[in-house]
Amino acid sequence: MDFVELGHFVANIRKQKKISQQLLANDLHISRATISSFESGKSVDIGLKKVLQILDYLGLEIDLKEKTSFPVFEELLDE
Repeated sequence: MDFVELGHFVANIRKQKKISQQLLANDLHISRATISSFESGKSVDIGLKKVLQILDYLGLEIDLKEKTSFPVFEELLDE
């Protein structure tokens, strides 16, 4: 999942929970325009701290794991 996909995912979760952008903005002291830009994928300079605040507010967290390498074409052919 890239940053744009994360924004879209957050928007969907927020809507499912029936939380408006304005309520989220007011509760977290983040501008509604910043939240809108993040959710629409138009801005990726929101900052990690604000993203983590939004995720926490929505009851979400980031789960880090080791990066796996993608198989090369030859490896796929061998399978």
